[in-house]
Amino acid sequence: MPRGKTLKLATFNVNGIATRLPQLLAWLEQEKPDVVALQELKALDETFPVDALEKAGYGSIWQGQRSWNGVALLGRDTVPVESRRGLPGDPADAQSRYIEAAVHGIVVAGIYLPNGNPQPGPKFDYKLEWMARLARHARTLVGLPHPVAIIGDFNVIPTDDDVYDAKAWRKDALIQPETREAYFALLEQGWTDSLRHVHGEQRIYTFWDYFRQHAERDRGLRIDHLLLNPVLAKRLKGAGVDRWVRLQDKASDHAPTWVEIAATG
Repeated sequence: MPRGKTLKLATFNVNGIATRLPQLLAWLEQEKPDVVALQELKALDETFPVDALEKAGYGSIWQGQRSWNGVALLGRDTVPVESRRGLPGDPADAQSRYIEAAVHGIVVAGIYLPNGNPQPGPKFDYKLEWMARLARHARTLVGLPHPVAIIGDFNVIPTDDDVYDAKAWRKDALIQPETREAYFALLEQGWTDSLRHVHGEQRIYTFWDYFRQHAERDRGLRIDHLLLNPVLAKRLKGAGVDRWVRLQDKASDHAPTWVEIAATG
């Protein structure tokens, strides 16, 4: 069970769980999140480090995929109760990008939204189609009387304030008008963008590429999001980014991003 008066939910694109396992375990030990969504496992199901995570105090469910994609949900001192794997709406879609479970009394959807580059092209078309499917499914979740969170790597830069240099990214799929329109249509269902809600107009990033010391210079993007339905948003107490993880040797290009919510009971 979660300890204390708050619950911490976090999302972390590990960019290869085999390579980043030491950093992941160090972060879990220091920050002790209660619920974690992982993306970009880049590992087959049978190579997922379930034993190492269990030793660290985390139960897990996961859906791997060779060389790319892959998502997982972790629960501190508990095993998430899976409710869905795979985003509905396209039975032919074999990419591992969506997993959903009940963890510590919250329905948590962990997502790894398609990057969409290069655009225009079939990868961008797939991104927009995936976002439309996500919106349809999210509409069935937002009004539930239970707390629900959709968290993960959305591969969406919502506004120019969410990127260090919008002009440098103007041709990227993450910043296209269609991408942003789809993201804000999702929010209009009633979801709260928790990081922006807490930090207002302050610039805050979750991703820094590996070029020209962008992490050290804080030239980043905000593309990892934690969306809360109205029931859960009422319990929001704080949100932040563990940038120190990104500044480690051999780090992922993302940093863990989290929210704290009031625990119940």
